[in-house]
Amino acid sequence: MRSIIYILLSVRVALATKLLAQKPQMDSKLAANHTRFPGGISPTASYVHSKGLKVGIYSDDGIFTCGKYPGGHGYEEIDAQTFADWGVDYLKYDNCGGFQSNTLSVQERFLKMTYSLAASGRQIFYSLCEWGNQFTWLWADQIGESYRMLGGIYSSFAKDRASICKTAYCMNQGYAGVSVMTMIRKMREISPFSKPGAWDKCIPDMDMLGIGTWTMTELEEQTHFSFWAALKSPLIIGADLHNISDTSLAIYKNREVIALNQDDAGQAAVYLPKLSEEGSYQVWAGPLSSGKRRHVNLAQNYGSEDVDVEISLGDILDLSMEQQWKIRGVWARKEIAASGGKVSLKGLKPMQTKVLVISK
Repeated sequence: MRSIIYILLSVRVALATKLLAQKPQMDSKLAANHTRFPGGISPTASYVHSKGLKVGIYSDDGIFTCGKYPGGHGYEEIDAQTFADWGVDYLKYDNCGGFQSNTLSVQERFLKMTYSLAASGRQIFYSLCEWGNQFTWLWADQIGESYRMLGGIYSSFAKDRASICKTAYCMNQGYAGVSVMTMIRKMREISPFSKPGAWDKCIPDMDMLGIGTWTMTELEEQTHFSFWAALKSPLIIGADLHNISDTSLAIYKNREVIALNQDDAGQAAVYLPKLSEEGSYQVWAGPLSSGKRRHVNLAQNYGSEDVDVEISLGDILDLSMEQQWKIRGVWARKEIAASGGKVSLKGLKPMQTKVLVISK
């Protein structure tokens, strides 16, 4: 997988809550769980780095983590330096224990770790996790490199665990019960905040990829991967690669879809209501490759019956109908013809997404 693009081994909640000792050492430094890591974290990080991968770790801006282990509140400088000394490359910083801190706003708590990481002497990717309760997309670019825009993703493609509101601007963002489709729906309001070159600024994190872990169909998994890629979410695999189907693995290894995510324009696709039909299908589009005339277009059927979708190139961003464009179907891996400045997508299956790359 490293030869494809995935280079981060993230020590996340399930591992990190057991990785760190329940109590810091006498010098207030976090200590490794010596049963799991008898040599400490540094040798593990060195081994991971020797494989050409990067190391991620998990902590919290409050007094404890979601697993009730020590949080970083009041120990930001010590923790940041500890992570740097261990050789960590990526920090996911949660907010579970933040409510018990009661003295600082969430922005102030996250910002303290920003300054501490900057002073650590090591470049560490800083991923905020505030679940979007305080509309993180409005301020996260002043603090970190990515931000969780919603509650935790749930093992369902279209059904949420609880009554989570569907739009971004609401208080019930869902704690750990958000479906793939609700993640996509909320990005309608959030993706316009993505700026050109977002990879150098701050990107929305739609949570881990569930491809190969749940009961999704192949078309649903393709839709999941397509939107995470085109909306520029970090692509973090949540599956056990030792126990994954060939079909799911092939989706993860689709270089054309990965290229949409890693494109140097760094700008998320946006929802196009003029080309969409509420309750039936949705159309998104966005620019690719700064300095070139390339765009990505997604059309998804989220209804219960097959649909035909006709897309006018004149309605996609700044495309001119009079010019000649090359259109490639990414999942079909073939060229698609346009007639009269329009593309006709026939017979989209329920939950299927067709991804087009349009170029000169």
